[in-house]
Amino acid sequence: MEIGNSKSLYALGERLSRLKETDEGDRDRALRWIQQFVERIFTEPLCTSQVAGSRLLDKFCQAVGKANLAALQQPFPKTQSPQGSGPVLVYIVTKLQRSGGHSRVIEDFVLARPDARHVLLATGLSGKSESAHLMNKLSGKVEISFESARPRDNHQQRLDWLQRRLLVLRPARAFLFNHHQDSVAIAAVQPDMGTDVSFYHHADHHLCLGVHLPGTEHIDPHPMGYHLCRDELGIDNTYIPLTMADLGARDADWAYRHDGTLTTCTAARSNKVEVPYFVSYTEVVPRLIEATGGRHIHIGRLTPWARLKIRRGLRRLGIPSGRFVYLPWVPSVWRALHEHEVDLYVASFPYGGGLTLIEAMGAGVPVVLHEHIFSRVLSGIDLAYPDVLTWRQPDKLLTICSGVSAARLADHGRLARKQYEDYHRPAVLERSLGADRREFVAVPGLSKGYRAQRDEFAAWLESQVSIGHLIQRFLYRSLRAFRNVLS
Repeated sequence: MEIGNSKSLYALGERLSRLKETDEGDRDRALRWIQQFVERIFTEPLCTSQVAGSRLLDKFCQAVGKANLAALQQPFPKTQSPQGSGPVLVYIVTKLQRSGGHSRVIEDFVLARPDARHVLLATGLSGKSESAHLMNKLSGKVEISFESARPRDNHQQRLDWLQRRLLVLRPARAFLFNHHQDSVAIAAVQPDMGTDVSFYHHADHHLCLGVHLPGTEHIDPHPMGYHLCRDELGIDNTYIPLTMADLGARDADWAYRHDGTLTTCTAARSNKVEVPYFVSYTEVVPRLIEATGGRHIHIGRLTPWARLKIRRGLRRLGIPSGRFVYLPWVPSVWRALHEHEVDLYVASFPYGGGLTLIEAMGAGVPVVLHEHIFSRVLSGIDLAYPDVLTWRQPDKLLTICSGVSAARLADHGRLARKQYEDYHRPAVLERSLGADRREFVAVPGLSKGYRAQRDEFAAWLESQVSIGHLIQRFLYRSLRAFRNVLS
């Protein structure tokens, strides 16, 4: 790591302050050091949901971007839009991925403004984008293009490219959909460009650059994030709820259709369920199947090790392996819940997923959520309907799933569907992102039933201070760095 002895934010700030902003090499070093520092924080499970942003790091990114902008040769010609076309909207991303909620939110933002010309600009700091999937879905529906920085460019060269593109495009608005560590994206947007900027706070349960950008609209997509940023961080923010296209609700008498047993489902990739926590998803799944006598469907890619642990747990309990259904990827979680006759959606833990929860509610499927021991954001309870089923200890989850009646499932399915209709239909987003941008949705209040469990949190923290944990952390970070090099 080039950041050397920067063990603290203060030490990193001291090193950054000694660099010359007029020197291209120093600008590159500053952006690279900031990226590495943030990566150190957000790849440490002990820091998860403990800090949202850093005013100091955002300030340094902006200083580098200001110096870089001043060094660019100007003026740049303004892009001539085709006659009759609408305003130019730019979406700055670190990378696009085929799976996960990030690309789907961008898709919703684009479709909400069919009158505009949309340009996606990727810094590529986390590797190559999987852009074809999104571009193919939007082709023919809107005017859209995708561009990316060159893979071999250093940080300063990526910044140079991004700022030049912004100066040429002169967008009416630029949306920041950056990953946590993307120092280039946060440096690029400057007040002197005369472009309105919106920061979309999707990287919400880790330290993320851009949270404290001055003069920028700060968008939070869920109630717990909105109240955290407004009440605790003092940010004048905007609430624009997550939305999904309506694919229809299920029948009212849905329950127990598969062999008269309960079918549960979880949709999440390994980054949400294969992380250190006092409850293990891979250990709970076999017990859940045993308790219900039914089957559990997992949607989303898991590591071979996680799948092996689940299969081994099933064998130990004498459960046929076919009662665990593994689907690495589906085009629509909503449709999959219907096709596989899912009775109850068990939200991912320890990290919840916002869009998949909304898909389940829109599909009319009742949900059961985990009460995270120290984080509202990771729980997602405030995103769900009032009186949603919740659990903290595994025994509570098993009791809920083994004893839930068809009538109760039907009642919760109706509540889930109503929550979707009230807050998460596409029309809500269209109003929020309209040309005048004046009509916003009321922010739901926080659940009064959630309480952090600090004693369990303390016990978990103590268990993580071990040689084994340090080795796992080193291997995890090395794998991430190696993957980025290959990308």
